[in-house]
Amino acid sequence: MAWVLGVSFGYEVLCVLRNAEGVAMTIQTTEVVIVGAGQSGLALSAQLSERGIEHLVLERDRIAERWRTCRWDSLVANGPAWHDRFPTMEFEDYNRDAFVPREGVVAYFESFARRIKAPIKCGVEVTRVSRRSGAAGFTVETSAGTWRARVVVAATGSFQEPVIPRVVPTAAKVFQLHSSGYKNPRQLPDGAVLVVGAGSSGAQIAQELMESGRTVYLSVSAHDRLPRRYRGRDNVWWLGVLGLWEMPTPRPGTKHVTIAVSGVDGGKTIDYRRFGHLGMTLVGRTDSYKDGKIYFADDLQENIAYGDKNYFDLLDAADLYISDHGLDLPEEPEAREILPDPECVKNPLRELDLAAADVQSIIWATGYGFDFGWLEGKGLDAAGNPAHTRGISTESGLYFVGLPWQSRRGSSFIWGVWQDAKFIADQIAIQRDYLTYSPTA
Repeated sequence: MAWVLGVSFGYEVLCVLRNAEGVAMTIQTTEVVIVGAGQSGLALSAQLSERGIEHLVLERDRIAERWRTCRWDSLVANGPAWHDRFPTMEFEDYNRDAFVPREGVVAYFESFARRIKAPIKCGVEVTRVSRRSGAAGFTVETSAGTWRARVVVAATGSFQEPVIPRVVPTAAKVFQLHSSGYKNPRQLPDGAVLVVGAGSSGAQIAQELMESGRTVYLSVSAHDRLPRRYRGRDNVWWLGVLGLWEMPTPRPGTKHVTIAVSGVDGGKTIDYRRFGHLGMTLVGRTDSYKDGKIYFADDLQENIAYGDKNYFDLLDAADLYISDHGLDLPEEPEAREILPDPECVKNPLRELDLAAADVQSIIWATGYGFDFGWLEGKGLDAAGNPAHTRGISTESGLYFVGLPWQSRRGSSFIWGVWQDAKFIADQIAIQRDYLTYSPTA
């Protein structure tokens, strides 16, 4: 191949090549390609623009697509508007203490993209990223042509590939759905529902189904349970002043424990015992399936106790902080009152005959895995997970933004990803400066 033409168009350079048959091939160039236009990609775009670094954001769908299509209808943000936002822009049309609904979050990201004039191309799917042979940077192949870039940043976020454990075969006579595909109770066939997973998503979906009149079974695994508010402050405030958002990334192999928190109905503490007293049947971790029956681990009481310990540890730390700092915040002794165990916790079910209990649906609120197939193993470990330090990949010129626990507990939150994006933008700028170095004569 031979270069035929190079023309500058701002952040892009249009290059027309001809292959062996003489057919023109267009390759565009930019310094940085960001893959993904969700909160991670937008945060990094803002940081790169501030540093004057040319870049392009490629999004296979629309801005904040996960918020549009992979959330249920009634979802609201799990943190108040004053906190769950980028530091340079507040939510419009919402009270600062409100929990913004799904459509409000989408509108926020769209407005932010316009404000920063983000160079986004939507409807463009990245299919392959390869290192250029004998030259710096990468070739980025997409559904809309090819780009060359010195740097590639994977900003595809935490919610990539829905994970459904291989417990109940697809041939079983029960409707199965991941929480990312759940919209509302009307979507499910008539009958009882088993919700597997008691983090924020599982707890909120189970509550909605119960309030719609469904018989609900909720499979509860180990979890961190937080008070929604305590002594006049939201839990996001307490996690902030106590330094808990800055908890370092757990060591590899550390067991992940989900957080159970909700902004539903103005924000209330998730209380599994209350769910039980209202008619929901709590069961232990979903363990196996055989001949139409699901079997649960004998760990429900242990998992409830684990959540309680996390809850009371935060209350204790908050009380100590108030005392040490001489704050005048109202005491709240009722926050330490615990309901008695409902019958389903005292004598938990170990097995459930789906047909006999008329369970027609199973919702798997079991989280997500990564899908970085387009990187073809670059910067990934043997399991396909990012191999990185604070988002700096083991592959030179490749970075990640938006990973859970990328650098701290808050990394996958809207405000937390901003901090990681700032760090990665700094690293890109630092490497750029190294490359421009020329020794004096």
